[in-house]
Amino acid sequence: MYTLIRYTHYRSDILQECIHIYTTGANSYGQLGQDHVEDLAEPRSPGPLPHGPVRVLSGGGGHTVAVTEHGKVLVCGQNHRGQLGLGHTLDVSILHPCPGLSQRIVNVSCGWDFTLFLTDCGQVLACGSNAFRQLGVAQITTHSAEAVLVESLKEPVVSVAAGLRHSLAVTNAGCVYQWGLGLVTHAKRALGPNPVPLHFNSQVPVRVPGLDHVTAHTVAAGSAHCVCLTGGGDVFLWGSNKYGQLTTNDCFSTYPACLKRSLLDGEGVTHVWSGWTHLVAKTENGKVFTWGRGNYGQLGRAESTNHSPALQSDDLPAVEDVKEANFPGKVDALYGATQIACGSEHNLAIVGNRLFCWGWNEHGMCGDGTETDLARPQQVSALRPLLIGCGAGHSLALCAVNQ
Repeated sequence: MYTLIRYTHYRSDILQECIHIYTTGANSYGQLGQDHVEDLAEPRSPGPLPHGPVRVLSGGGGHTVAVTEHGKVLVCGQNHRGQLGLGHTLDVSILHPCPGLSQRIVNVSCGWDFTLFLTDCGQVLACGSNAFRQLGVAQITTHSAEAVLVESLKEPVVSVAAGLRHSLAVTNAGCVYQWGLGLVTHAKRALGPNPVPLHFNSQVPVRVPGLDHVTAHTVAAGSAHCVCLTGGGDVFLWGSNKYGQLTTNDCFSTYPACLKRSLLDGEGVTHVWSGWTHLVAKTENGKVFTWGRGNYGQLGRAESTNHSPALQSDDLPAVEDVKEANFPGKVDALYGATQIACGSEHNLAIVGNRLFCWGWNEHGMCGDGTETDLARPQQVSALRPLLIGCGAGHSLALCAVNQ
C-alpha cells in the first residue's frame, strides 16, 4: 500500500558481502520475520537471507512481502484474509517462500489486508481481502488465500499501487486503471446527490478519466487518495483532500488534477511516494518535498506557514472534514535521497549510504530505541542500507553487513 519500490540493481562488490534484512516496529502478527510477536524499537536481523538477494520490500497493515532477484516471493505476518498468498489463513512469523506463485514477480504493493503482485510479463496477481473489491476479481466475494489473476487488465502493466482498500495500475501504454470501493463513502459524502463516478465504484479495473492527454509512468496510493506520476514529471492527484494532500481547496477531488510545479520550485518530479495521508516527492534536481498530514512528524519539517486557514464545505459535516491545505515544503536533510519509503505515518530514506527515519514511532518503527515520534529525519544507527520498505507500522531495510 504505502511504498512504491523500483527494481534495484546492486554493485557486484556489494553482492560479495553478507546481506541481512533488518526489521523494526509493530510485530503483533510476526510481520518483522523474527519468529516472535513482540514489537522491536531497534532494528534487528533474523539472520542472513537464505533465498538470495532481495530486490523489493513492501509491507501492509500487518504483513511483509519480499521479492528476490530471481522473482521469488517471501512473506510473513498477518494472514487472516490470505494476504500472504500461501493458500491458507494462518499467520507466519518468519519469512516463508510463497510456492503458489509460479510466475516471476518483479514488484509488489501491499494494502491493509491484501497484496498486489506484478509479474515480469505485466500481469497483476492479487490475494487477501476482497471485502471492498480491491482484488479486481468480481467473482471473489470475501477473500482469496491464493494469488488470482486480474484478468480484466488486458494490456501489460508496469506499475501497481495498493491503497488502504483500493487499487491502481498503469499499463505500458501509459493508461491508469482504478478499482475497489474503498473511496466510495468519501465520494458520496462529497458529491451529495450526484452519482459517484465508476472509477470509485468498480469491482474490476476501469480506466481513470481525465488522464487521456498524459502518459502515466507510476502510481501510488494513500488511505483515500490516488497519485499518478507521468513520464514528463507531472504529478496528478485525486480522492480525499482532508489533510491537504491534494494541495487544493476542495475537500474531495473526483478527477485527477495536476500538482502545480510552482509548488516544487518549478521542477519536474522523478519519484513520488504516499503514506496514508501524506506525500513525498523527489524532483529532477534531487530536492525532496513533503505535504499533507503532519501531526506525527511525518513531513520531516516544521509546520508550513504557507497554508490556507482551515477550510470547510457547507456540503459536508462541520467537524470531521475541516482541513488545512499543507503545501509542499522542502526537507533539506533528504536532498539527493536515492530511495524513500512511506508507512502509514512514518518514512524511511537512504541518503548517501545512510538510513534515515522520521514520523510516527509508537511501536518503535523509527528504530531509535524509543517510542517517541520524530519530527525530523534521524539517522538509524550505523546500518548500511541497500533497499528499504515500510508497512503501516513497521520498517524494513536490506543492509550490507561486514563479516
